[in-house]
Amino acid sequence: MSIAPVVDAGATGFEGVIGLEIHAQLLTRTKIFCGCGTQFGAAPNTSTCPVCLGLPGALPVLNRRAVELAIRAGLALGCTIQRRSIFARKNYFYPDLPKGYQISQYEQPLATDGELVYEDDGGQHTVRIIRVHLEEDPGKSLHIGQSDRHTYLDFNRSGVPLIEIVTHPDLRASREAADFFARLRAILLALGVTDGNMDEGSLRCDANVSIRHAGESALGVKVEVKNINSFRFLHRAIEHELVRQTALVRAGGHVVQETRRWDEATGHTESMRGKEEAHDYRYFPEPDLPPVHVSDEWIVDIRATLPELPEARKQRFIREYGLSAVDAAYLADTTALARFFEETAAAAGNPKAASHWVMGEVTRRLKAEGAGVEAVGVTPAALGGLIRLVDGGVINGSAAKDVFERMYGSGREAEEVVRVEGLSQIADERELSKIVRSVMSEHEDAVTRFRTGHEGSLGFLVGQVMRATRGRANPRMTNDLLRAALKAP
Repeated sequence: MSIAPVVDAGATGFEGVIGLEIHAQLLTRTKIFCGCGTQFGAAPNTSTCPVCLGLPGALPVLNRRAVELAIRAGLALGCTIQRRSIFARKNYFYPDLPKGYQISQYEQPLATDGELVYEDDGGQHTVRIIRVHLEEDPGKSLHIGQSDRHTYLDFNRSGVPLIEIVTHPDLRASREAADFFARLRAILLALGVTDGNMDEGSLRCDANVSIRHAGESALGVKVEVKNINSFRFLHRAIEHELVRQTALVRAGGHVVQETRRWDEATGHTESMRGKEEAHDYRYFPEPDLPPVHVSDEWIVDIRATLPELPEARKQRFIREYGLSAVDAAYLADTTALARFFEETAAAAGNPKAASHWVMGEVTRRLKAEGAGVEAVGVTPAALGGLIRLVDGGVINGSAAKDVFERMYGSGREAEEVVRVEGLSQIADERELSKIVRSVMSEHEDAVTRFRTGHEGSLGFLVGQVMRATRGRANPRMTNDLLRAALKAP
């Protein structure tokens, strides 16, 4: 992803120090401590039971699948999976938290001490992971109305399983943080840990932002910006906060430790409350849940199911297919797109041409339709067949785009479209010479301009030949024939 920075905080004599806390909803059919469904969009308060409503006497039972998914994430991020972890009660009051506490992990989380290593144009980056722990989501408060405001509570999300991934403050710029968040999302999608739908709240991020004088090692006072559900919003929120804190300190003020929210409409962060410390939550072990014991065998079994991750896939695409780092990163980002590319490359026998078609025409159609790779209207085998026709000189690149459009969604093969529609390339010198002479006679002004030194007129005449042949003319032969005819006495 590419988002232009708004300001370089380092140019002011300060540097940003940023850590992220990412919350990802786990892909389970039921909640973390009960059998209620986790589907998005259900009617309010229909996916609830005594456990997720916190009713007296209702006991939680841990969802094994949630633990497995959390272990997958921890392993992929290079964490140490703790053989024993425990749940705790995180006590605080909020209207959509019916128990008055959230069940989470604190002193003994499931996974610790990982890192994410990746490369971009700026070189290699390492972001250390403090912990990956399990917790439940609270409910949702809906604030409706302006002058006569009402707040409605929907507890469908209460008890939905989450993992929280907490990084060290290893990020230094807003764009770097947004890029890291995007890369982490791609990893979690590849693992099948979450659906990553940020609009539905399946993935969101809190940013801990502080500044310090460039060259210092001590950490500054941090501000937490809560519940950001967009890479662009994260970039803009952190950038604003860096600018705000820098201006405050340079004016002689002091940064206050607090929690703020990002308001996209105004482009500003706004104070919500003073920042709580761990002791404010009065953590203590959850008495209704036993410790989570993870055996070596369970870890080995889960590790064996881990897929190839985007960064490793990118390096393989560079190595095996000779792709540029930019192209390889784009194609390796999602499992579905990577699979489509590799199958196309195998069918075409030309990986670089396959990459150009997938990143070009295929992506263009999908964006226009707002669809995912699974909805591509042409199979990799069929696209590979089209590329073979181009490489074999049967059709040229211009005609190939026309063939592609006729193939898309029709189930027709490229050879059939070319044969039935008469789109094969004109490479007969005699036939093409007649068309060239005809075009020159129709555009004598362009011929005159070329002969008086205006080389650009050649491109115009080539275009007219292509237009006359509906893109079927052999480009190189057309160019050669036109040059010879234009230079003839």
